[in-house]
Amino acid sequence: MTATYRALFCDLCTDQVLDALPVSGVSIEDYIGKTGTMSGTLHAPDAATADRIKAAVTPGRTAVWIERDRTIWWGGILWTAAVSSTTRGAPAKAEIQAATFDSYLDHRLLTSNFTAKDEDQFDIARRLVDFAQSSDGGDIGIRLGTAPSGVKRTRTYSRYDLPKIRELLDKLAAVDGGFEWRIHCYRNHAGERIKELQLGHPRITTSRGRAETVLDYPGPVMSYNFPYDATSRTTHWQSRGATSNTSNHPLMSTPLHITGATEAGWPHLDGTSDFTTITTKAVLDEHAAADLAEAWTRQVVPEITVNLEAAQAHPRHPRRHHPDAHRRRMDLRRLHRPLPGRRLHRPRPRTRPARDRLTHPRRRHPRRHRQRRELSVAVIPPDLLDRIRRLEEDVRELRGRLPAPPANEPDPAMRDGGADNEP
Repeated sequence: MTATYRALFCDLCTDQVLDALPVSGVSIEDYIGKTGTMSGTLHAPDAATADRIKAAVTPGRTAVWIERDRTIWWGGILWTAAVSSTTRGAPAKAEIQAATFDSYLDHRLLTSNFTAKDEDQFDIARRLVDFAQSSDGGDIGIRLGTAPSGVKRTRTYSRYDLPKIRELLDKLAAVDGGFEWRIHCYRNHAGERIKELQLGHPRITTSRGRAETVLDYPGPVMSYNFPYDATSRTTHWQSRGATSNTSNHPLMSTPLHITGATEAGWPHLDGTSDFTTITTKAVLDEHAAADLAEAWTRQVVPEITVNLEAAQAHPRHPRRHHPDAHRRRMDLRRLHRPLPGRRLHRPRPRTRPARDRLTHPRRRHPRRHRQRRELSVAVIPPDLLDRIRRLEEDVRELRGRLPAPPANEPDPAMRDGGADNEP
């Protein structure tokens, strides 16, 4: 059964539905640790539709919800709209671009001094978001939870730095023992559209726990790509903080290194990062330890293209921006092995190792053992699938129109002496 997609345009502050308009060429992305995006085109074949688009689409104050069979797949804020017409008399169109609701925090500044002493890091994050929503016109309906992380932090932010709320959240999360965060969009049992600040230490988890989504290749998995990149991998790290007024030298973190890396054969690879607003060495060391751990454990994040109709997948688990991230497990068969020294994921203990034809060349029909890889899902727009199906139908129709060979023309297989002389 073909899924039905719908785009709802609502008022950002009240979430009041303004209109439901057809959007073509829709592309959506959702991440953990990075702002997701949405793009598409609104067509105005007549004046009435153009008036509807003009009334519903106001960049900066319109929210967009993408639904698939009444299930919310994406939610965000419409930021840009480009209205154009290609030729005289051609229908006008509006190309729109939106970003997930966390992009709102990129447009909010901390305009008062902020201090937290031995406070749970989740509570600090909620206080920052609550500050953004407590001002006049700042409440966009982001709901805050109450669950703690169990990790205490001490932070002081000055209003004279005019920091963005989004940057403060990212820096608070990107330390040793930090957390993950995003704005989770869903529809509750009462049918309400919900925007919720979702926090997870050390990672965001769901009610499904460690349940896996297993997709086969070939099958629902249509294509895959394994990018190997060691340009940012490091074995040694040191970070710089704020510059002291007395010495004119920046605060330096404790030099860190990966124990046993050079002994195992890795070359000495240096890395560094700057935190110009950090004045406490303990906080700077936490950032340096987190940066080194990310740079050293950076792993391959394959990308796959999945047929959603065949996979029956759901975007409840978005991709993480940072490399060592939450990914779905897919069952990809007959894949190449990872490069030496690089692990695709932390595999579960298996009773039998995965084998391929190269391991047993004499076995004519080797057993098919599942090789699991952690992957991120790329959504195929339904209009692209329809275009592919139409192209296949056109090819079949053209083949049927090809003229039949003349009756007196010999069969190609008999031109070289007949079937009996065939080698």
